[in-house]
Amino acid sequence: MLPNHTPIFSTAMGQLYCADSLEILRALPNDSVDLVVTSPPYALHFKKEYGNANQADYVNWLMPFAHEIKRVIKPTGSFVLNIGGAWQPGSPTRSLYHYRTLLALVDDVGFDLAQEFFWYNPAKMPAPAEWVNVRRIRVKDSVEYIFWLVKDPQAKADNRKVLQPYSEDMKRLIKRGIKDTVRPSGHVINASFATDQGGSIPSNLIQCGNNESNSDYIKKSKATGTKVHPARFPAELPRFFIEFLTQEGDLVLDPFAGSNTTGQVAQNLSRRWLSVELREEYAKQSVLRFSQDADDSRSSQQNTLFETAHRQAELTLA
Repeated sequence: MLPNHTPIFSTAMGQLYCADSLEILRALPNDSVDLVVTSPPYALHFKKEYGNANQADYVNWLMPFAHEIKRVIKPTGSFVLNIGGAWQPGSPTRSLYHYRTLLALVDDVGFDLAQEFFWYNPAKMPAPAEWVNVRRIRVKDSVEYIFWLVKDPQAKADNRKVLQPYSEDMKRLIKRGIKDTVRPSGHVINASFATDQGGSIPSNLIQCGNNESNSDYIKKSKATGTKVHPARFPAELPRFFIEFLTQEGDLVLDPFAGSNTTGQVAQNLSRRWLSVELREEYAKQSVLRFSQDADDSRSSQQNTLFETAHRQAELTLA
């Protein structure tokens, strides 16, 4: 627990705070966090109910948080930032705010860009409708940016933790074996390429949707009559980076937690977690991620934990 701050919900692995994340970040000691993985509100040209800075102000808005994040992560730690692109207001041209944000994080804050990732969301709606559906002069924008930033180029990472299943073609190659060969491009492929390494090294393109309709969180939101968070972080994104960049027992922080997908995934992966959400209704509702259905095979103690935590959240935020 942080001095002078009380979480509205706690588990054995983590805490959720309803507060300004800048205050929580300033209360954390230097070099204390292994991974910050987050998705702040995007700089869209229209306002969202969860609050978002406009394109012109976005970099200035984010920089105070970024300076604190750099201070609190360990030299071996990482900062993973999901940031969506945006269109210029009233024009079929793209904003450059996310590139300006990256440049500021590197040039002004002092991060290094370890690697950029791309989140392909096949469920993304075609928008803006004026340019994509009506005039038909643009195509659907289905990719968002994920910047993996570090304090030290040798920060902790291990791609063996996120290996993917081999394709059928690769399985056949492993079974058959290959000879040393040189491709027309000059790339040398030796026989060791066809040995079984436990899986395929993933690319920097992550495919997952955020259109869940029957998850435990959605069901409980409906059952309790609470509004579902309108911009939920798909679990696959924090899962990939938590497994790739941390070890069990490491501390994962999400300063813009929303419905606290990151905290839930971190707990499921036996990582300690710290989440911060400014909006009261989202902070309260995120407790649903840590409860269990009445017919769940887990112990009733988990249900009691949820009920107690939810009452605590109501009293704390009253």
